[in-house]
Amino acid sequence: MKKIIPIALVLIAMTFDMNAQEIKIITSVESIVPSGLGRSRIIDAQEDKDFEEYTSEQTEDDNSRNKSKRGTIRVKNFEETKLLNFYNIAGIRFQNIAANDAVISSKLTNMLKEGWELIFVTSGVEADAGDNDSQGIFITRYVFKRD
Repeated sequence: MKKIIPIALVLIAMTFDMNAQEIKIITSVESIVPSGLGRSRIIDAQEDKDFEEYTSEQTEDDNSRNKSKRGTIRVKNFEETKLLNFYNIAGIRFQNIAANDAVISSKLTNMLKEGWELIFVTSGVEADAGDNDSQGIFITRYVFKRD
């Protein structure tokens, strides 16, 4: 009888360890191209990839590379939600920013309803910023987890 309790505790602990968490990343890309010529979207991959298929170990003695083709990394099944560009012909468009906030909020709210927990947000801007800078994006990644 005394042995049953420790064995039961070990089995219960093992069931908790076996429930790995899922991680999901949602990315919003908002164009900061003048005149509204860019494309803005929310991207949500609908398929999983195993990083180990694309990982190789480099050593001093062995310069072998992972033999898989880069094309196999591509995700062909993804959800694409349209957003508005930050700029139009007249310049910065605050209504577009408010509209994007509403659409992104809707997507994040839906993720929370599906049991995902937002754990991290990171963003950045890519732009040349030179004299004739006519390109750029504002990208935000929303990292979720679910048990």
